[in-house]
Amino acid sequence: MAAASPEGSLREDLTCVICCDLFREPVMLACMHHFCKPCITRYWRGTLSPVTCPQCRKEFSTKQFQTNYLVAAVVEKVRASTSDTQNLEKKVKEALESHRRRKEDIINIIRRDKDKMDTIKRVTADLQTRVCGEFRALRQILDDEETSALEQLKREQDEELMKVQQHLEPVEQALSELEENIRALEQASAATEKTILTELPQLSRPYAPMDFAPEFDTNAFSIKYMAPLQYIIWRKMFKSLKPGPTPLTFDINTAHPSISLSADQTMAVEYDAGVKHKSNNNKRFLQCVNVLASQGFHLGKHYWEVELGSKPKWDLGVAAETVDRHARIKLSPENGYWTIRLRNGNQYSAGTQPPSMLRLVSSPQRVGVFLECEERRVSFYNADDMTLIYQFTNGPRGKVFPFFSPCISDGDQKPHPIKLLHHPPVPLSG
Repeated sequence: MAAASPEGSLREDLTCVICCDLFREPVMLACMHHFCKPCITRYWRGTLSPVTCPQCRKEFSTKQFQTNYLVAAVVEKVRASTSDTQNLEKKVKEALESHRRRKEDIINIIRRDKDKMDTIKRVTADLQTRVCGEFRALRQILDDEETSALEQLKREQDEELMKVQQHLEPVEQALSELEENIRALEQASAATEKTILTELPQLSRPYAPMDFAPEFDTNAFSIKYMAPLQYIIWRKMFKSLKPGPTPLTFDINTAHPSISLSADQTMAVEYDAGVKHKSNNNKRFLQCVNVLASQGFHLGKHYWEVELGSKPKWDLGVAAETVDRHARIKLSPENGYWTIRLRNGNQYSAGTQPPSMLRLVSSPQRVGVFLECEERRVSFYNADDMTLIYQFTNGPRGKVFPFFSPCISDGDQKPHPIKLLHHPPVPLSG
């Protein structure tokens, strides 16, 4: 057995055998044993003389004891020391627990950061696959067009060469015959017998006239391939885009009476006097200056562009087929609208509840809307540089229609139209 430490031995000596704790008001009996005053008093309670020592069983005729101030002082010092030790142990335990919690927090942070890194890598890999696929499709279009152009050029070359070859063959044949005749005449001119000349009557027949082949028109042959090929191919690529810009038209049956449409139904402008439409129906907006496109979508991906110019106020986006067109309601997804808006010429916001204010680097003159039906996403782009303006990620279910509102002009401002763009202008150089 290991020897007890001095501190442990002292504490044992200062422990009451009755309560097994450090002395409280230590008193000493005649037998020199110490006890807590309350403990010995309680121990002797109800006992008539003589009384005994709880430790050595020595008898005493009277219940007498003596307060031991020296032991009391030592007990207080031990108790204080014990309290400091307990406080230190408590602090150490609390610090340990705090460090363990801190370690767990850091581990969780590291785990989350690594999960984020994995997510970033996974999303990036998916996006890389998508980007590669998009450019692969464009390159395929270019490769197909290049192959087609070169094959067409080869065919036209063969046709021109065939024309020359068809003219060249009889000419070469005539040259060959002429050379043979020359050799025969040279041989005849060297001979002395006249009989040889009589044997060559065919030499005196007349020759057929020989014409030059038609001139090769270099300009006519080259003009197709000297044209602005990049622009021509771009036009073909434009038609092959998936999704390509959808050629929208306004639905006159949905137009508010204050909206006037152009003859081709690609331009809408608010009109103070009101327009007498042929009929009012459940499709027409009656309370708000709104209009829908004739084309609706419920599957696939669709993109269209709207020219807004310097118009100071407008709303545009998509609206569910089922929206109430006779009531004045807020444009929000809860009410079947996914839109962005402009007010006062520079205050842009998304049609959420409450509205989400948008900070744009520049004011878009044209806005592109990208609808992904299966993914339920509606995205808005500045069509001048294709920067994202806003995106609804919890978009519509079911059939929706492109939505527009030219709004009512303020004061004496001249009304500005909203134009649907079928083919976005693309610079030919630069």
